Parts: sequence; structure tokens; C-alpha cells
Amino acid sequence: MHELWITKLCNQLLAGPANAVLQLAGIHAEDASKPWSNYMAMLMLVVVIFLLLPVLVRTGLSMDRPGKLQQIFEVIYQFLADLAHEIIGHGSQKHVAFFVTLFLFVLVCNLVGIIPSLESPTMFAPVPLGIAVFTFLYYNLYGFAEQGLIGYLKHFAGPIWWLAWFMFPLEIISHLVRPVSLTIRLFANMLAGEQVTIGFLSLVPLAVPVAFMGLHVFVSFVQAFIFTVLAIVYVAGAVEHEH
Repeated sequence: MHELWITKLCNQLLAGPANAVLQLAGIHAEDASKPWSNYMAMLMLVVVIFLLLPVLVRTGLSMDRPGKLQQIFEVIYQFLADLAHEIIGHGSQKHVAFFVTLFLFVLVCNLVGIIPSLESPTMFAPVPLGIAVFTFLYYNLYGFAEQGLIGYLKHFAGPIWWLAWFMFPLEIISHLVRPVSLTIRLFANMLAGEQVTIGFLSLVPLAVPVAFMGLHVFVSFVQAFIFTVLAIVYVAGAVEHEH
């Protein structure tokens, strides 16, 4: 696989720290001089963008005359807060920060690939998988915290007690499949969109690819939204109480 310029830069400047982190995880790079892969470098870029965003928003932060970035983030926050309240109900507010962060992180990861010479980290399976596993852990941990071990496990038994022997393993399998389905959906769509855009850029480098770049933007928003909505639904199912 070709090495992006940002990956090459990371390998030149940060090979030592990357190898140290990989060794702590019990992983050894095939080439110690090039421990950074493209998606790792792109994830680092996304993290830097997120670190810079508060600084950019703060410059236009105002109650009377909010800047454009502030207005955009307020709209996103309020929209997801309302959506979470509709799906989860009471107690949804404490999860809104997670949903907003999840949406923005997936969105930025998706959109960064539009920039020439860069790639979307979500077109590499480990990135969607990591986000999906984190989401899986989040809603299950909140389910246990909200209802306790026994109360949460009752969800897996179903509403009919004499079918619990059948429903419990099915529900366990269903929950374990969720990270896989989240990963495949995001990974496959972003990889396909990236390949289509690159293909048309190589064939017709002028006007035609603009339409496909617009499609890439649309798909990026849709996939970030779907991922977030599914996370909200999973949290709602985990924290709801039986009546």
C-alpha cells in the first residue's frame, strides 16, 4: 500500500514513540523504521483537528453574536439532544456529550478523505472496529450501572419467562454481532466511496469528480448519523426499565 505524505512524516519524526506504544501492546511493527500506517497517521490528524476545534470556536464564542462555528455546533448538539430525548427519554441528557462526540468524530474521519493526498481513516477496518467496540462497551457498562447485574441480564431473557432458555443465547449473539455490523456498515460505505472518487479522479481529473466528491460528503454525513442513531438506540435499550 502506498505511503501518504503525512504517514511518511510521522515515520520520520515519531517512529520511536510509535514503536514504544506498539511494544506496550505486545505488537511489533514489520518494519521498525515505518511503524505508522496510513490510518494511524490519519487518526492522529483527526485528533489534532479536534484539539484545535475548541480554540477556533472560542474565538467566536458569544451569547449575543455567536460565530458560525458556534452556531453549527449548537445546532448539532441540540438536534442530537432532542433525538436522544425522544428515543431514550428521561436521563438522556447525560449521554448527549458522548453522542455528539461520536457523531463529530466519525464525521471528521469520513470527511478528511476529501482533501487531496489524504484518506479517510474509516475506510480502514481497524478504525470503525475501534469506534464500534467503544460504543459496545459504553452502552453495556451504562446498562449494568443503571440496572445492576441481575436487572440488566433480565433484558436478555425476554418478556416470557418460559422462553428465556431460548431468548438468552439469541440476545447474547445479537449484542455480540452489533460491533461487527457497525464496523462493516461504516467501513464498506467509506471504502466504496473513496474508491469511486479516486477512480473518477484518475479518469477525468476535472469537473466530473466534483459530483462524486459531493456524493462522498453526503455519504459521510449519512454514515455518521446512522452510526450515532444506532448508538442512541443501543443505549436506550440498555438503560430502559421493565414495566
